[in-house]
Amino acid sequence: MLGIDLGKNNCSLAGLDATGAVVLRRKMTREGVTAFAATLPTCVIAMEACCGAHFLGRAFADQGHEVRLMSPEYVQPYVKAQKTTTGTPRRSPRQRRGRRCGSCR
Repeated sequence: MLGIDLGKNNCSLAGLDATGAVVLRRKMTREGVTAFAATLPTCVIAMEACCGAHFLGRAFADQGHEVRLMSPEYVQPYVKAQKTTTGTPRRSPRQRRGRRCGSCR
């Protein structure tokens, strides 16, 4: 599973293995994320639902990944500071399993 915290210019990534242990933690540009996801085996990619997430979600789905978008009200409890921290994508994928926004069913 790959959790992505989308930012204006940079995105924070956190990859989890089947046991839920963090195996990857990186920061990349949006273009870099798309290229990086193309090199991964098929996996679940979780993101907060927003305009950019829908665009990237379609790109990831075309690459064969399963995309899960999480409604913003479900993301807020996982943010510890007022701004999004690099820890957010690490925590979120475990809690995102099975949750999708209403328009993504």
